[in-house]
Amino acid sequence: MTERVRILDGNTFVVSDERGDMEVSPTFPAGFFSYDTRFLSTWRLTVNGERLQSLSVDNLQYFEARFFLVPGEPTHYVDAKVSVIRKQEIGRSLEEQLSIFNHTGKPVDLTIRLDVGSDFADIFEIKNVRKHKAGKRYAVVEDGRLRLGYERDTFRRETLISSTAPAQIDEDGLTFSVRIEPHGTWQTSLHVEALGGRGREIRTSLQGQRGRPRPEVRRDQDEWLSRTPRLECDYEPLAMTYRRSLVDLAALRYTPLISGGRTMPAAGLPWFMTLFGRDSIFTSLQALPFTPELAATTLRLLGSMQGSKLDDFREEEPGKIMHELRLGESAAFEEQPHSPYYGSVDSTPLFLILLDEYERWTGDGALVRQSEDFARAALGWIDEYGDLMGNGYVWYKRRNEATGLVNQCWKDSWDSISYRDGRLPDFPRATCEVQGYAYDAKLRAARLARNFWDDPALADRLEREAENLKHRFNRDFWIEDGQYYALALDTEGEPVDALSSNIGHLLWSGIVEDSRAEQVATHLVGPRLFSGWGVRTLAEGDERYNPVGYHVGTVWPFDNSLIALGLRRYGFKEEAAHIAHGIIDAAQYFQGRLPEAFGGYDRELTQYPVEYPTACSPQAWSSGATLLLLRTMLGMEPHGEHLLVDPAVPEEIGRIELLDIPGRWGVADAFGRGRY
Repeated sequence: MTERVRILDGNTFVVSDERGDMEVSPTFPAGFFSYDTRFLSTWRLTVNGERLQSLSVDNLQYFEARFFLVPGEPTHYVDAKVSVIRKQEIGRSLEEQLSIFNHTGKPVDLTIRLDVGSDFADIFEIKNVRKHKAGKRYAVVEDGRLRLGYERDTFRRETLISSTAPAQIDEDGLTFSVRIEPHGTWQTSLHVEALGGRGREIRTSLQGQRGRPRPEVRRDQDEWLSRTPRLECDYEPLAMTYRRSLVDLAALRYTPLISGGRTMPAAGLPWFMTLFGRDSIFTSLQALPFTPELAATTLRLLGSMQGSKLDDFREEEPGKIMHELRLGESAAFEEQPHSPYYGSVDSTPLFLILLDEYERWTGDGALVRQSEDFARAALGWIDEYGDLMGNGYVWYKRRNEATGLVNQCWKDSWDSISYRDGRLPDFPRATCEVQGYAYDAKLRAARLARNFWDDPALADRLEREAENLKHRFNRDFWIEDGQYYALALDTEGEPVDALSSNIGHLLWSGIVEDSRAEQVATHLVGPRLFSGWGVRTLAEGDERYNPVGYHVGTVWPFDNSLIALGLRRYGFKEEAAHIAHGIIDAAQYFQGRLPEAFGGYDRELTQYPVEYPTACSPQAWSSGATLLLLRTMLGMEPHGEHLLVDPAVPEEIGRIELLDIPGRWGVADAFGRGRY
């Protein structure tokens, strides 16, 4: 049974099968979730004891779905006497409208049963398959409602379930005994409310923080789309992917409890529906020409949660930008360090990059001035705490040996950083792209210091440091016999010599010497890295290469969007267009929704992109990839109070018109026609 997802604003989501049922699965976290807790793990409908068969599903809106069903087992021919429509929506709660139709000329008597249950699992329990909880669960029938609950000390979560039609309610669900007249209909509305908090706060702490009434959700989606630039183009896959990306970004907007109602991008379904430093920054960067308000909230929230002390458990350090925030049970009881967790080496320089890029697009100097202390602290972290080896590079080594991330760059799986022969280097490690981010961050912060903070001495110092870093980097990371940059340096300062997609991020940052850019570009579109759909995370031929390995051979749309922009920066328009076309062409095989990653098989071998089985979808920086690729193809760059456009559009894509692009210039249009 295929599972489908509906979400709202990033805080709350539902995963069900094609019947609208939710049942715990060993392969996917089915249920009704809010703020890192599963409030429903069982939601199963039967009619006269029979499961239902799906005829079709309408899942066109991100906040609702309709399921068209008949009772009984699947047959080659269905001549149903009774049919069922389930409409599920998420607003401030989960609402299901259940309608049952009698298609005969005689009355029918039916027993309709909804089995209900909740394991109140924390998202980490689901990922790590932990079955024994320290607290106690309870179920109470009261006032015509079923109350499911979980309590551990002062930590409490409850699920309230009610129906508009009379029901026999027990601790395991609701039963309806109904008679439907000839050609008649029976209906009920089911209401599921998620509550959480400590002690007396149980009734209010989550309520009103998650979402909004459904009519408002619809209006918000329409208003969101109306504020974004209008795309007109000849290439249907691009048009489909653009709209899907905007809708998914609307769905993935996360409203942190401390945000005052402002939204920023959550990372992605199903595992990462929360605030992530790196993911939120990259998505905000990708979306700047389209929805700049995401960047403003991201900068404010991450600045407000910036590290201020040394904490080994959370890997917090003064000036460091957080990595991940969780609100579930395991974070509350410090079984996980995510309250918040700071184990990311790149979020801090990326924060500075976003701050500068945001001002370049919007002209919002006020936010830059308000963020001065955060920015100065971030610069201090790069030089003091980031430089573990005292040699001017940014390194990482986890301080929380029990639960901290082993790799703290964007390729954060355990085997993602290796030599070409497959060996894993010791710690600390200095990955190449992070040095590029640090270089870029210092140059951008220099501009801000000179133009907004009235500190030309700081600007001069940062520019000198950036130039020195670029010189040393090109000396120490360059692999002469392969003509590419190493993936990382090991503890001895020797190159970790795998050939990886990270070299494309170096072009984006500008740290690559002009004389070496062509060799880098050649590798990125060459047969070892480029699959035909996109650039692989690790080159074919390296020992750990695996076309369906998470960071060792798959294609990541987000990664490719930065690579394409980097190629454009160094003048490789045709190569950038080639990558953009591959990714956008791949999107049509995913109905316009680019997943987190897909297989790195050669295009001639598969004829279509191969799904990565546990990829997040939708995922914020994959949705943002389409937007950044559009910017790259049209060559859009802010220049003072104007938007410059220098199109380099793939021939297969043809005409592109992007209208009403917001920015410091008001609104502008960009046009391009395929020539590459």
